[in-house]
Amino acid sequence: MGSIIAMEFASDKLRLIDQRKLPGAYAFFECATYEDCVFAIKDMVVRGAPAIGASAAYGAVLAAMAFKDLAPAEFRRRMDRALDQLNDARPTAVNLMWAVKRMRAALAGISDASQGAAADILKKEADSILAEDIAKSEKLSEFGNALVPHGATILTHCNTGSLAVPGLGTALGIVKAAHRAGKNVSVYADETRPRMQGARLTAWELLQEGIPGTLIADSVAATLMRDGRISLVVVGADRIAANGDSANKIGTFMLSVVARRYEVPFYVAAPVSTIDFGCPDGGGIIIEERCAEEVTEIEGTRVAPEGIRVYNPAFDVTPAGNITAIVTEQGVLYPPFDEAIARQIGR
Repeated sequence: MGSIIAMEFASDKLRLIDQRKLPGAYAFFECATYEDCVFAIKDMVVRGAPAIGASAAYGAVLAAMAFKDLAPAEFRRRMDRALDQLNDARPTAVNLMWAVKRMRAALAGISDASQGAAADILKKEADSILAEDIAKSEKLSEFGNALVPHGATILTHCNTGSLAVPGLGTALGIVKAAHRAGKNVSVYADETRPRMQGARLTAWELLQEGIPGTLIADSVAATLMRDGRISLVVVGADRIAANGDSANKIGTFMLSVVARRYEVPFYVAAPVSTIDFGCPDGGGIIIEERCAEEVTEIEGTRVAPEGIRVYNPAFDVTPAGNITAIVTEQGVLYPPFDEAIARQIGR
């Protein structure tokens, strides 16, 4: 089957698969305003670094549509505020800031006399971001497929498929490419507490694609690696520092430690737009902390006692030394990553 279409801009609205409701309901969330896009990003209607960035780009389009009849100075002021709100919707995924920066640059090139066409001009830029993300996903998946041996059993964490990345995906895109190439691969998908993206989303995508998959509790992964039942681990990233340190869904660092202990290849898959060249190492990556209810409640039912304190970081940082290779749309990077990133990609 073709890739899942998780977002579409049509009839002056951004239409998103509502990932909060999968797999129980295949429903859509419509963003008619840029504020709707801010909410969708914050509340994880849409998630995955590239998908968040593309959604923010279309949020800028919706803002321009809403403000088109304002006086030029007020139009600029309101647009700046809207772009700030989109930029700040979530702090860790650098693709969000990357996409907003591109929309700011496009906006800066629009004269006051062309303000009436601003929404159309910004939509062309947003469409370009989406199309580029799809092409990057396909290319990245090709490069990653070369790393997957025939008959591999692959461990994944969180969701990195078409729901998170326009196109095939990143880490899960590599899995899909290997499956479509007839490599007879199978997948162990971590449930990925506390929001269960592996259980709700990756498991759903594996079934849609017809890839043999097994869902496991996060705590099972170490046993599988110890027992030699995992050929490789492949994960995504929300921000990669210039030295290769990578921020991804909480629990990724723990997997990298176990993979290194049992000599299981550990791959990070992300587009070049996820590399933050202004961040020298993982110590500079802001880690989002989310609400206590994600841990103390399951589907609205409280499972922890009232009064217990909760620490709920959404991401952690895997040091470059635990990563076998980083797969991008420009090729596979090997350690030392600071040199490989500077040489192969640059700024």
